[in-house]
Amino acid sequence: MADGRISHWQDVYSAKSEDEVSWFQASPEPSLTLLHLVGANSNSAIVDIGAGASRLVDHLLASGYTHLSVLDISPAALSIARRRLGKKAGAVEWIVADVTQWRPLVPYDVWHDRATFHFLIGEADQRAYVERLRDALRVGGHAIIGTFAPDGPLKCSGLPVARHDASSIGALLGDGFHIVDTRNHDHITPKGAAQRFQFSTFERNA
Repeated sequence: MADGRISHWQDVYSAKSEDEVSWFQASPEPSLTLLHLVGANSNSAIVDIGAGASRLVDHLLASGYTHLSVLDISPAALSIARRRLGKKAGAVEWIVADVTQWRPLVPYDVWHDRATFHFLIGEADQRAYVERLRDALRVGGHAIIGTFAPDGPLKCSGLPVARHDASSIGALLGDGFHIVDTRNHDHITPKGAAQRFQFSTFERNA
């Protein structure tokens, strides 16, 4: 399964420029607002899960953040981001991994995921994701998880997705997390289509 995911995303990022994919954002909102909401600062250890070629890392570096990790299953996606950042890329930890199999080596203050979790439609993959999140996120840290909302698209990049709200994500996270914020967000694709997202922010308390 992991090999199939790698192949799919390698093909996507090899065939399209970063601003041609449907999830492209020139300004990464509401992610920046939610990072501010949870009190993230320049010393916060932040991991961006399934980031692809996202420009969130650009904005965080420009704001003085110094402990950034960017994870994606596709080396091609991360290469796009690294080339874009140039010398600044050296200030970031770049992790090529399938999040369901990744073994985090350090604790993080913030786990940020925009549009990765909803691609995990099987229970085994969802459980593995939550296990990695629990391994990575310190007590008192925050998980910001953005997925297609219950009234959002059924597919993305040709793949089926599992749509979520805060309750369904909270149930999968299990004990030890409490909801801090939940909000809908209409993402407008480069072609002008609206996609309904739902962002849930949780604090880990055990």
